[in-house]
Amino acid sequence: METAGKVIKCKAAVTWEANQPFSIEEIEVAPPKAEEIRVKIITTGICGSDEHALTANLKDVTFPVILGHEGVGIVESVGEGVKDFKPGDKVIPLFLGQCDQCPTCKDPRGNICVLKAGKPAGLMSDGTTRFTCKGRQIHHFASTSTFSEYTVVHQHNLVKIDDETRLGSVCLIGCCFTTGFGSAVKTAQVKPGSTCAVFGLGGVGLSVIIGCKTAGASRIIAIDVKKDKFEKAKEIGATECIAPQDCDKPIAQVLVEQTGGGVDYVFECIGNIETMTSAIHASNYAYGTTVFIGISGLAKTITFDPMILLTGRTIKSSLFGGVKSKQFVPQLVSDYNAKKFDLDKLVSHKLPLEKINEGFDLMRAGKSLRTIMTF
Repeated sequence: METAGKVIKCKAAVTWEANQPFSIEEIEVAPPKAEEIRVKIITTGICGSDEHALTANLKDVTFPVILGHEGVGIVESVGEGVKDFKPGDKVIPLFLGQCDQCPTCKDPRGNICVLKAGKPAGLMSDGTTRFTCKGRQIHHFASTSTFSEYTVVHQHNLVKIDDETRLGSVCLIGCCFTTGFGSAVKTAQVKPGSTCAVFGLGGVGLSVIIGCKTAGASRIIAIDVKKDKFEKAKEIGATECIAPQDCDKPIAQVLVEQTGGGVDYVFECIGNIETMTSAIHASNYAYGTTVFIGISGLAKTITFDPMILLTGRTIKSSLFGGVKSKQFVPQLVSDYNAKKFDLDKLVSHKLPLEKINEGFDLMRAGKSLRTIMTF
C-alpha cells in the first residue's frame, strides 16, 4: 500500500514518564515535512545513553518521548527539498548530525553541529513533533527516536549506506561501534606498538579494543569487574584482562607497575567518576593520553590534583568517536561489508521490540554486551 504523504500507524516503545517502564503502543507517524525523511527502522540497539535519558539523567529530554538513537533502516518517503535520499535507500540515523555549513562542521577538529544547538528539546525544526499517541504529542529523542517502527528525521541526521548491507548488527555503527572505534583511531590516534588499557567491556569498550588493534597497539589491557566478559575481550583483540577486585593494589598502580611507568592510551568507557580518576593515574606520567567516553550523568564532578598533568599527561573526551558522521559512518559500513571487523561479536542478545524492558534489565545487570531489537 502506498504510504507516502499519509499518516502511518505503527508500534513504538513510548516512555510516558521518567523512571517508568517502556510501554508498547500504537502510534501515528506524520509524513515528513520540508527537508525531513521518514524511515522504516529495521533494527535498533539498546545504549546506556537511553538509560540516562529514561532516568532523567540527561539534559534536553522531554516526556512523553520515544527514545533510541542506534538504528538502521530504509527510507519510506521524503519531504520537499530533500537531497541525496530517495525511497528504498538503506540508511543510518545520526544522533550527531552534520549540516556542512556551520563553523564546527567545516572545521576538521570538531563534530558537534552548531545548528543543532539551541533547538527545542524533542521537537523538529518547525517546533512540532511527528509522533502522536492516544491524542497526545510524543517527543523525539536525539533527533532519531529509533525505538519506533517508523521515525522522521532531518536530512542532516541521516546518512545513506551501501545497498548490499545486511540490516542487522550494522545498527551498532549508529552509536556503539563508531563511538569506541573512533575514540581509538580518531580521538586518541593510537600509534603502532603502543600500550592501551580499556576500562569497561560493554559494547563500546569492546569497540575500543577493535580500534586499538586496528591501529597496531602491541598491548591491550582489558579491565572489568565482570570476568565473564574476558573471553570475548581476548577474542576480539585484548592481550590480557584484569579484574580490579582481584588486585591487592589500586588498579592504577597495578597498570603503572605492569607497563613500566604507565599506559600510553587509557579509555574509560563506563562513566564512573572513580574509574575516570583511576584512568588518569594509570596513564604514563610523561605522555599518556586518557580518553573519557562513558557518560557520567548530571551533577557529577571529578576532582584530581592538577599537578598530575604538569608532566605531560593529556585528558580528552570523545563523543561519537570524535568523527564527522556523514563521512565516517559510510566508510565503516563499507569496511563492515568487506569483513574488516565483525559486529556480530558485539551482540549478546537479539529481542523483539516487545521485550525492550527485558533488554534494559539485562543491560542494568551487566549481563549483556549489546542487545539489538527487531520490529
